[in-house]
Amino acid sequence: MTHNPLDKINALDAIEKDIILCLQSAGQALQELGKEKSSLKAAENHTQLFIKSLQSVESKLSEQINYLTQVSTGQPHEGSGYASTKVLQMAWHRIHHARSKVRELEDCKAKYTQHAAARQQQRPGEFFNQQQ
Repeated sequence: MTHNPLDKINALDAIEKDIILCLQSAGQALQELGKEKSSLKAAENHTQLFIKSLQSVESKLSEQINYLTQVSTGQPHEGSGYASTKVLQMAWHRIHHARSKVRELEDCKAKYTQHAAARQQQRPGEFFNQQQ
């Protein structure tokens, strides 16, 4: 299966034409059956064409759905940058998270350092107050 955007559009156009053929065949079969003097052979021919075009539509749509499933779930496939983009986004997310954690640790360190310095400054005064 091709992954060129133009090829994908052409494939969808072909599916659309098959759907039109399918509907026309069904309509012609029903029209034939609605006639006063309907031809069973003509109705069967239209029905067979309907079934054949319906099977074609089903298989082509399944192929497109499988392709879209691969693209949307990030499974690597030819011509897609989705998986690489997803990996890059996740890497940026991890970097952001790591920076956030480093900032939190720096803040904790600064608070601890300030608290320890304040304790050191209070101890001589506390000792003096306890003596009195």
